Amino acid sequence: QVQLVESGGGLVQPGGSLRLSCAASGRISSIYAMGWHRQAPGKQRELVAAIHSRGSTNYGDSVKGRFTISRDNAKNTVYLQMNSLKPEDTAVYYCYAVKWGSSWTAPNENDYWAQGTQVTVSS
Repeated sequence: QVQLVESGGGLVQPGGSLRLSCAASGRISSIYAMGWHRQAPGKQRELVAAIHSRGSTNYGDSVKGRFTISRDNAKNTVYLQMNSLKPEDTAVYYCYAVKWGSSWTAPNENDYWAQGTQVTVSS
């Protein structure tokens, strides 16, 4: 089993920045990638960003050029730096970790998920 604890959400004005963190613990060897999905009210969950154990990254089209995902292997932690935030970025952000054999950009219910953190972009 892998446990995920995320933090860093909150309220920010348009154009502002936030950084999310997600720390993994437990059977780290069973996962090979981590990332975030988000879900806004009335919308489907979508990929925000993901990072593979080899270092490759993948971003959703709506956040490219504004968000950056990174990791600290020593701490088993990934970070999502969100800049130039827009009201449409408002959502619950869910950190996830994928098991070997799962898609690193399209995790399913059998992968590991954090509890979610609210990000609200509003003036």
